[in-house]
Amino acid sequence: MSSVPYSTHEGRVKLGKWFLHAFNLSDGRRVFDQNDLGAVLGLDANRQSQSSLAIVARHPLMRQHVLSKSANLKSALICFTALSGHTVRGFEADALIELCKFLLKARELQIALSRKLLRSAQAAESLVVSLANVGLAALIDEATGFQQVRKADALRALLDKYLKKELAAWTKEFPDEFYEQIYRLKRWNWQGMSVNRPQVVGRYTNDLIYERLAPGILAELERLNPERLARHHQWLTDDIGHPALAQHLHAVIALMRVSKTWDKFCDLLHQAFPLKGDQLLLGLDDV
Repeated sequence: MSSVPYSTHEGRVKLGKWFLHAFNLSDGRRVFDQNDLGAVLGLDANRQSQSSLAIVARHPLMRQHVLSKSANLKSALICFTALSGHTVRGFEADALIELCKFLLKARELQIALSRKLLRSAQAAESLVVSLANVGLAALIDEATGFQQVRKADALRALLDKYLKKELAAWTKEFPDEFYEQIYRLKRWNWQGMSVNRPQVVGRYTNDLIYERLAPGILAELERLNPERLARHHQWLTDDIGHPALAQHLHAVIALMRVSKTWDKFCDLLHQAFPLKGDQLLLGLDDV
């Protein structure tokens, strides 16, 4: 008989305007207190919320979508023992992100949502803009103190998920808009992708994207690709690395779009995807 998982580390995580109680469990999972699900999205695992989500999941435009399974809140619930000794019901951190994606997809497809679910979708949008999947794990580990005891092989396992052993063929990965927005915010003259970019743009790309994609990614990419004979993204895995890069890129571009100045963009970026204890390049007048 399997034993009930227990909390090894606990802490509070700030996500936007919310503070969530986070736990690292003995089986490696990261969870939030179930009650926090209601505080953030206005949802819980009771019959009313479950019924509302199930109706959306059964809609003809959603029922075949991979995100439809995220509507089953009860499947993501975990009972575990907290450090206090009390039994707590938690909600898997990854499941929170998938639920946010489900709500946003339903809104994108213009499926009729109740007022409550529309408010939930608005909150989900705030969350998705402010974090990426891999960043969530690092954020919880920092809040709980787990990062202090994380084993080196755990980081290696994470890097292995993101990086492939052999170099992939080149494909275009960065949208032109990413560079065009940098030029707009820096008030440089944009002449298109055919014109060579200043060297500092590469430094910005490292800081904006790879430094914030996952712990240790940039350092490992620079070890694998020291002479830059290939593009960094060619080392990313198809199942984890490239999807994470695409998600992060689009989140950064979204922040660029709503920013009128480079300084404003930097402020939003540091709030949404903060670096931990590193010297930032973004505020420097390099050009």
